[in-house]
Amino acid sequence: MGAAFGRRSDGQSRFSQWWQRGARHRPEQDQGDGERTALLLAAAAAGLPLAPAAHPDGYRCSCDRVGCPTPGRHPVSFAWQTQSTHDRAQVERWAAHAPEANFITATGMVHDVLDVPYGTGEQALRRLRENGVEVGPVAVSDDGRMLFFTTTRGTPEDEDEWWPCELDCHPETMDEHPGLRWHCRGSYVLVPPARLPGEPGLGVSWLRGPEHPLVDPLSLLDALTDAVAVAAGGANGEADTASWPHGGR
Repeated sequence: MGAAFGRRSDGQSRFSQWWQRGARHRPEQDQGDGERTALLLAAAAAGLPLAPAAHPDGYRCSCDRVGCPTPGRHPVSFAWQTQSTHDRAQVERWAAHAPEANFITATGMVHDVLDVPYGTGEQALRRLRENGVEVGPVAVSDDGRMLFFTTTRGTPEDEDEWWPCELDCHPETMDEHPGLRWHCRGSYVLVPPARLPGEPGLGVSWLRGPEHPLVDPLSLLDALTDAVAVAAGGANGEADTASWPHGGR
């Protein structure tokens, strides 16, 4: 449905334009370091715990690792879980000290992230809108993913409320979850604005910003899993990539 719903010549559907109403924040066409810092501070003000990450250097990574498997997508410190914070002053210092750095937000502390293929997310958003279901912050990654930010299922301080799930996704298991990924404790995602390796302009940006309250993940799960099932049952057994931003590159 996402591919058929008024696809434009540049690959992005009228649905996305209608949903975002021109509010999407692009990472590189944006504005400069002041706007980058403002967007990071908005995420921190919403309670998202942030930590500095590597940044892309063309198709490579700014880190020293030869053949880095996740260029521009990983924290710079192994202590990212304890380092992550929403303290305004600390985020400002990090942003000023490393003006090219991406940032990650650690999941499973304050929020989780339901991470789906872009076309799947587009279909789910339409269904959620039609059914009057509240949707929290949503980010779009130009590698063809859509990220739904939700409340977390639990934290290390609240073990009784945390439960495992076969959809749990951790950084080292990303390739094992091509459909729905559930980032919770021990995982992270890039937080907008972020740049992706490859062609200029690829990045992670807000479709619905962090000013929108987080929602219960279970309220979104039916729509997302149904959309994943529809995509998986297509003729090619793959999600439609034609409606991804930048043509699914």
